[in-house]
Amino acid sequence: MQTIPFITLTKENLPEEHICCAFSDKKCREGYQLKKEWLEKEFDNGYIFRRLNERAKVFIEYGPAENAWAPVYAPNYLMINCFWVSGQYKGKGYAKALLQSAVDDAIQQGKEGLLTIAGVKKFHFMSDTKWLQRQGFETIQTLPNGFILLAKKIRNQAANPTFNSSVLSGECPDKNGIVVYYTNRCPFTKYYVEEVLTATVKKRGLPIQIIQLTTKEEAQSSPTPATIFSLSHNGKFITTDMSICLESKFNKLIQP
Repeated sequence: MQTIPFITLTKENLPEEHICCAFSDKKCREGYQLKKEWLEKEFDNGYIFRRLNERAKVFIEYGPAENAWAPVYAPNYLMINCFWVSGQYKGKGYAKALLQSAVDDAIQQGKEGLLTIAGVKKFHFMSDTKWLQRQGFETIQTLPNGFILLAKKIRNQAANPTFNSSVLSGECPDKNGIVVYYTNRCPFTKYYVEEVLTATVKKRGLPIQIIQLTTKEEAQSSPTPATIFSLSHNGKFITTDMSICLESKFNKLIQP
């Protein structure tokens, strides 16, 4: 069987290799570099970024759950973060091969299993729940706002991972206006949050609070499971979709 040409990024090859998203988007050039800087630091914490050796969006990111930038408690699990196979590359076995590479790493490292955060229905910038369930992931915990914790156990007797207490209510603690949480884990966030969304909200005279999570500890205690990007309105979770920053989408989802 032919070996699929994947490449695993390291500190040594990161400067020359692309990270799949926004590599041709001049608007997000700063965010692209910030994501690379984030990756470089996280490589020291066991983080893995593996992608197809093509100019494409075909990749998986994961690392020890203890170091995850997400509000979960999952000792000795691997946490899958971004996992994406797009466009013409769908249906060719790349997703299964990338996932199997993570499973193999988990087995080799003696982990209890793998977990990820998704939605009861498909949430933007999160993995496809139904597809993961077909690969053996099970729903471990469900939050009132529709986020779920999925796990694929390697050891059947392993303890279940859990969400941290900060997200259990499913609500944002600030009930006034627009509240956004984001990190530099995605090259798109800085531009779309700090420039596009700020301008969109300003035109409408709405109060807005933008909270950048800059440390693992802040992310692990955040009130949203979606630490790449999460927008709430008057305390209610609205979306993980960054396109809401655009006026056309904002008007459809946010009522005055």
